[in-house]
Amino acid sequence: MNTENPIKPSDSLRHVRYEIRGRLARRAHELQRLGYEIISLNIGNPGAFGFRTPETMRLAMIENMPASEGYCHQKGIFPAREAIAMQQQERGVQGVTAEEVFIGNGVSELIDLCLRALLNDGDEVLVPSPDYPLWTAAVTLNRGKAVHYPCRPENGFVPDPQEVERLVTPRTRAIVVINPNNPTGAVYPRHVLEGLARIAERRGLVVFSDEIYDQIVYDGAQFVPMATLVRDTLCATMSGLSKVYRACGYRVGWVAFSGKVRAASDYLAGLELLSSLRLCSNVPAQWAVQTALGGYQSIRDLTAPGGRLYESRQAIINAVQSSRFLRLTPPAGAMYAFIGVDTTELPDFDDHQFALDLLEQKHVLVAPGVSFNVPYRTHFRVTNLPDSAMLRDVFGRIEELLAAYASAPRAVSGKVVEAAQRFK
Repeated sequence: MNTENPIKPSDSLRHVRYEIRGRLARRAHELQRLGYEIISLNIGNPGAFGFRTPETMRLAMIENMPASEGYCHQKGIFPAREAIAMQQQERGVQGVTAEEVFIGNGVSELIDLCLRALLNDGDEVLVPSPDYPLWTAAVTLNRGKAVHYPCRPENGFVPDPQEVERLVTPRTRAIVVINPNNPTGAVYPRHVLEGLARIAERRGLVVFSDEIYDQIVYDGAQFVPMATLVRDTLCATMSGLSKVYRACGYRVGWVAFSGKVRAASDYLAGLELLSSLRLCSNVPAQWAVQTALGGYQSIRDLTAPGGRLYESRQAIINAVQSSRFLRLTPPAGAMYAFIGVDTTELPDFDDHQFALDLLEQKHVLVAPGVSFNVPYRTHFRVTNLPDSAMLRDVFGRIEELLAAYASAPRAVSGKVVEAAQRFK
């Protein structure tokens, strides 16, 4: 009898999670193939909800297509890198030129490359909790240890620098700052960012500042670029076209280095080596960068009162305010809401079970809070990309499910306990 040994995955994947596109999302796909219409609020994908990339960016790609058929420099094409450097300079960041800019296939690739060039076995990286889970996964995959610093719900999901500093050890190499924050929508005040910058400088930590939502702010919230505050250590500012310019599929992200760049020459040489090994990032879409950064910033229309992102965000806030069960710190930025459930009303609430029930019974897909590396099971994330009418419908379904929990929690939860076990 022919028996085959199973092919097992690498042990390095044992502690890697990315539930935003994980088992719940796969179950949603199964239901769609069975004919169910699923409202997917688990991912911030503007194109899925009718948002278009600005026409000028598409034209820039088309006009430069003949120049896009070969490899480009491993750091990216010069016009794009120069435009990124100029944006940093206009924001008050000192000393950035095109030489300090690397372009990648989205910020996701650059997170991996930057950590791979930095970390040795057991090195620690301070990562916010809740976080965008790619950061924790990338630290783990690159032989490091993610040490989560709390951004507590009772503090509006803003970190306390003193609490952060207590987590620094001799093995700590870097700190990650996500501002505006995904998943919470928090926009960090200047004094908090200054506190984190001073910690990094005192302890010699690299600052990785994930600013992909830098222009998506609401109600007068002020975004402060981290690189304007970091002077005496290395700061890596990460952003891209995906969110502000509604161009996720273009896969164009960048990292601009500032601060003590000269002292980091060996590290940057290592990063360039890794960039060379993958030859270069997607060339056609890089031609859209200069046009994007130098052109009309249409995102401001979307985030102002009357704009679609603003009104969708307001629909979420209104729905939570009228809910018997839900609680929310209104997001000041980004395109998400990290919603809590009142455990005095629902003491047995479990975010993963709720997400599965909501999918199976109400055909709405959300991301459970545990996906974002938090120690509690009381939150879930939705995106505000759908229009207001769709969000009102979604929150009507959520309220129905939570009301059913409250009236007969064991009976309702028990309907899919067996199914839930298959996804854990």
